Amino acid sequence: MMPMGSPAAVRVGEYEIVPVTDAAGVLPLAGKFTGASDGDWAAARALDPAAFAEDGGWRMDIRCYVIRRTSDGWTALVDAGVGHEHSPAAGWSPSAGRLPEGLKELGVDPGDVSVVVLTHLHFDHYGWCVDRRGAPLFADARHVVQQADVAALPPDSRAEPYALDPLRRAGLLDPVDGRTPMSPGVAGVTLIPTPGHTPGHQSVLLASGRDEVLITGDLLVHAVQLVNPAVAYESEADPARARAVREEVLAEARASGRVLATAHLTEPFIRL
Repeated sequence: MMPMGSPAAVRVGEYEIVPVTDAAGVLPLAGKFTGASDGDWAAARALDPAAFAEDGGWRMDIRCYVIRRTSDGWTALVDAGVGHEHSPAAGWSPSAGRLPEGLKELGVDPGDVSVVVLTHLHFDHYGWCVDRRGAPLFADARHVVQQADVAALPPDSRAEPYALDPLRRAGLLDPVDGRTPMSPGVAGVTLIPTPGHTPGHQSVLLASGRDEVLITGDLLVHAVQLVNPAVAYESEADPARARAVREEVLAEARASGRVLATAHLTEPFIRL
């Protein structure tokens, strides 16, 4: 099990997968995870040492991924980060969101994005769905989310008024049900239900021959869950289901050599 040295991008067939960090900083770690032994924590520190701050805190990245087809420039985005200073995540995020700047540095304009995949509807994953005016930032993109996540939102969720309602009004929200191709005419990119963290959590699988990358969302959020997938995180809606799915996905990754592209580890790409 090893990080891949923070490559700028990973290629799968005709697709390039590029990490973009929206925010990063230190959050409290104590009490966030249950079921980890001292040995698990030691192994996690060896795997992702940068995640362990000197004060005992959790140094977390909040990362999105750009998928680009090299043949024609078709572009998708997986997750939309914490958002601007008035977003629901603003009081929680360790730093301000900078996804628009990160995309600009890659030469990506919001109008270039054809699909935005939301792995789930926690506020550090949908923040830049709208701009500071409340209008869709990616105004030409389908925003794909699992219907199970939409249906499970509590009445007081900020996701509906902040992100989903503006996307619906613009005709951009596209709830899907279960395993499905990311987009018609886009071969080799599939949305995979990976529930547990939320009821409709999904991951994105890119496959070409023997090469595979799975963009994991919050299937795992810390290296300790790579070391021991039975370790539960406090924000998991269904810890038992999250554990079972995580164990299955990690076993598949070991068997296939699949690369994992993570949202919150300090290394974006991991090979088991």
